[in-house]
Amino acid sequence: MSLNAQQLVATRQELHANFILTGLTKEQVAADLHISLTKLDHLFTLTQQSLNDPWILRNYLLERVVATGQDPVPFTALSGDWHRHWFLDSEVIDRREMSAGDR
Repeated sequence: MSLNAQQLVATRQELHANFILTGLTKEQVAADLHISLTKLDHLFTLTQQSLNDPWILRNYLLERVVATGQDPVPFTALSGDWHRHWFLDSEVIDRREMSAGDR
């Protein structure tokens, strides 16, 4: 599944807003997810090739926002249960197993 232009803009904004709510640095997020800062930047701009990786970041950010006692910004396109989307590998997402490399 690909996102249309409006969904891309909204998802980028939602990722950024939730990142801000976590109070973490990009370095902390990258370290927690065992990825490079380059890959993290690709995820925030939705230029990462893997469809699973943005969902992993989404889930991580939502958990971290809730852990601060705040309400996360809801996602409009990356919404619902990822186990129900045929185009995603839910087991990979559950394990937070990011794709290899920075693309």
